[in-house]
Amino acid sequence: MVEAHTVDLADAPSRWVEVVALLRAGTEVVLTEGEKPLARLVPVTPPAATRVLGLHRGALRAREDFDEPLAEEFWLPPA
Repeated sequence: MVEAHTVDLADAPSRWVEVVALLRAGTEVVLTEGEKPLARLVPVTPPAATRVLGLHRGALRAREDFDEPLAEEFWLPPA
């Protein structure tokens, strides 16, 4: 479960540094107006590492019969 922190909209301008610190720490912040939730601020997930095209070229080989139908014995339970 994601930890959440609530900040009233009227207090948000004076607590902006705190809100940003919470987001940097991975905490979700819910902006409210009184008891009514208005918005949910969530930390941005860092992007995955850059993928390199062709990095593992040739690492795997497919059999010649890769796209042939499987034998019936493959699908049936042992007798």
